Amino acid sequence: MSGGLMHTFTVTERDVTQAWVAACNKLDRKDNPDRTGLHTVVRIADPTSDDPVFRAELDRLRTARGLWPLETVASTLFPAALAARSADPDDLAERYRRMYPVIKRYPGNHRGTYFGRLVFYPAASKTGIDQLSTVISRLRTQAAGTKIAAAYEIDIAAATDQEEAGADLLVHTAGKDNSYIGFPCLSHISLQLDRDRRVHAAALYRSHFMFERAYGNYLGLGRLLAYIAQQAELACGTLTVMAGHARLDGPVTQLRPLLTGTSRLAA
Repeated sequence: MSGGLMHTFTVTERDVTQAWVAACNKLDRKDNPDRTGLHTVVRIADPTSDDPVFRAELDRLRTARGLWPLETVASTLFPAALAARSADPDDLAERYRRMYPVIKRYPGNHRGTYFGRLVFYPAASKTGIDQLSTVISRLRTQAAGTKIAAAYEIDIAAATDQEEAGADLLVHTAGKDNSYIGFPCLSHISLQLDRDRRVHAAALYRSHFMFERAYGNYLGLGRLLAYIAQQAELACGTLTVMAGHARLDGPVTQLRPLLTGTSRLAA
C-alpha cells in the first residue's frame, strides 16, 4: 500500500464459504503483491453453514497437494463425531483425554491439538484443565441470571483464572510455546453473551494461511461455538476471526476460478 500503510481488511459475510472467499479476494490484489495482510478481521454471521459443492472443489485442490482434508483440519478444533457420541461436555473431555496420547502420534500433532488445549490445558497437575466444561457451565449460569456481556474478558493467560473470570478459552501456553512458527497459531478464543441469549466467539490467530488452514479452521470454530451454545442452552451467534498476519498461500492461479465463481456455486 502507498504511504507505508499496511494492507488490512475487515469482511463480514453470511457463511464460511462466502467469508473465506471474500478474505482471499481482499488479499489477492495487484497492490498487494505478496498477498499478505496484517490485523485482518473475518466475521461470519452463520459459522455453522458453508457450501458443500465449493468445499469439495477446494478439498480436491488440497488433496492434489498432499494437504489434510478440510474435515481433518476442522476436527483439530472440534471433534464433531466424538461429540455426537458423548453424553455431555464432561464425557466428551474425558473421552478425548483418553485418546490424546494416540492423537498426538499423528503427523503434525506431536505438540498437541487445539481441542486438546481446550480440554487438557497444560498445568502443574498431570490431569490438565478442562476449560470447555468450565466455560459452558459459566455461560449457562450467566444466562440464567443477570446477563453480563463484559464479564467474560480477562487480560491474560492462565487457564486457572477461568474459575474467576468467565469465558476465554486459552490455547497458547506462556513459557512453553516458544516456537516462532507452527502450533499453536491460534492464541485464544473469547466468548460473549448478548441480551438475546446468543453466544458469539472471537478467535485470535498470530498467523493464518488461507489455503492450508483457514477454511478448515472456520469450520471447526463454528462447530465448537455451536456446541458450546447448545450445551449452555443458548443460540449460536457470530464468529469473528482475527489474524495478526494472514497470507493467501497455495496455488493462487488455480484458486482464482473458485474465488471468482463463488456466487454461481453458492446459488
